[in-house]
Amino acid sequence: MPSRYFQLNASYFNEQRGIFSKLDMDRLIPDAWRLQQFLDIGNKYPSHYPVFVKPEWGQNSHGIQRADSAADLDAIRKARKDDSLNYLIQSAANGEREFEVFIIPSSSSAIEGNKSTVPAVISITETVNNQQQHYPINGIYNPSTRYQDITSKVDPRDLQALSQKLQKVGHFRISRFGLRANSIKSLINGKFQIIEINLFLPMPLTLLASNVGTKEKWAFCIRSMWHLAKATKSIPQTQPHKAVFFKKLRLSRSLKLTTKVRPYDERA
Repeated sequence: MPSRYFQLNASYFNEQRGIFSKLDMDRLIPDAWRLQQFLDIGNKYPSHYPVFVKPEWGQNSHGIQRADSAADLDAIRKARKDDSLNYLIQSAANGEREFEVFIIPSSSSAIEGNKSTVPAVISITETVNNQQQHYPINGIYNPSTRYQDITSKVDPRDLQALSQKLQKVGHFRISRFGLRANSIKSLINGKFQIIEINLFLPMPLTLLASNVGTKEKWAFCIRSMWHLAKATKSIPQTQPHKAVFFKKLRLSRSLKLTTKVRPYDERA
């Protein structure tokens, strides 16, 4: 059933908040990979800049702004239009390069928690900012952002090793990790910081990569859909059903209404 897709990661869905909370995800990340992050309430200021001000949940960089100083942060807070949304302040990652790792584990891994199993689908896409900004806010609507698939440059054994490392965060049935590292070697060796974990039907960014042909993208889609269909069968019948889709749809609309009146360089 198609509705089962929305239950793939439902065990990580915060039903009270109605979101896959970035704060909840933050608590799962090992210290070595975690960025300083806190809820933006009161008058608390970060110890250093720049920082990124993000909705507690969001998609496609909607609502994200960068503050390079306390004055910038004050301006962002003052301009905030919707007090019903929670915002977080996240430190900037140190890595020079940005990567997106898309993973669908094997169905046996999802069922048995077998960390040694080769993932059913994995791709690594490098996010490149054409303006070569040091701390850009990249996203699919940022005209300065482009994507390069680098999966074929990585040894399959290293892909498996990276997948195993990321399972330390959680046993997700589908996920896309946003990471910053200084190099591909650093990424494989686990020397990275996690800037984002997307669990709500994340799009594999290899589909936007300029170095991947249309035929390859279709093959990737078909393979991913086949494995996702298998993954839905790994959801235990005892897992409580959560209203993931409708709560996320409502919040997504609210977030877009809040940010649509801003120019792009302010919201993304």
